[in-house]
Amino acid sequence: QVQLVESGGGLVQAGGSLRLSCAASGRTFGTYGMGWFRQAPGKEREFLAVINASGGVTRYSDSVKGRFTISRENAKNMVYLQMNSLKPEDTAVYYCAADTLSAKVVTGNCAYWGQGTQVTVSS
Repeated sequence: QVQLVESGGGLVQAGGSLRLSCAASGRTFGTYGMGWFRQAPGKEREFLAVINASGGVTRYSDSVKGRFTISRENAKNMVYLQMNSLKPEDTAVYYCAADTLSAKVVTGNCAYWGQGTQVTVSS
């Protein structure tokens, strides 16, 4: 069982940066692929980024590639999403998720989800 708690959301102006954090419980955090997703009002949940269990492999959606960076610290049971050059269209609730298979994270078929943190980007 893994519990995930996101933090770091807030209000930022366009062009600004935010760093989201996701704290995970459990002693097996280092065996899970981790991902970030977002959902804007009236839209479907969108995959943003995934990082494999060791942290050596990452993958991004085209919408955030070059602007967002996913990372993790297994010793601290933490995963992060550094978001730069934010745009108003990045406004959404952001979720972290975990699964033992990174391939399932990419498809959104994750075993564990956090409760989300709101990010609002003003123009």
